[in-house]
Amino acid sequence: MRLVHVELGEANAFVAKLHRHHKPVTGHRFSIGAEDWLGLVGVAIVGRPVARAVDQRNVLEVSRLCTDGTANACSFLYSACARAGKALGYARIQTYILESESGVSLKATGWTEGYKTAGGAGWLNRPGRRSDQPTERKILWFKDLNT
Repeated sequence: MRLVHVELGEANAFVAKLHRHHKPVTGHRFSIGAEDWLGLVGVAIVGRPVARAVDQRNVLEVSRLCTDGTANACSFLYSACARAGKALGYARIQTYILESESGVSLKATGWTEGYKTAGGAGWLNRPGRRSDQPTERKILWFKDLNT
């Protein structure tokens, strides 16, 4: 497996085709992919944190990570995202996963489990919000990059 640069359009097309519960994103800081001899097997889209209270200048958020099931592709991509974030001077990288997901790839690559969100449909209470997102609790995972 090797790391490749992926344009947002290509990453979003991969997400649209294979992601279990999320749709493509509208923007990003950068996107990367994992490729084997057959082609692209996974993508990670990294952007600014969605939560307004999080430092937008020093924190990155993996907003989408999607693979075709290739072994170790998730861990490979999470590690690459953290290395890229560190090289770009960011202090922290974070992501949210559903409570029903194990987080084994994050744990394996040295990320730390943070808090759990409240979950529920509170996210949907503002006009214009999408209603096709999972409403179960999410778990914040993060990695400090300045260590």
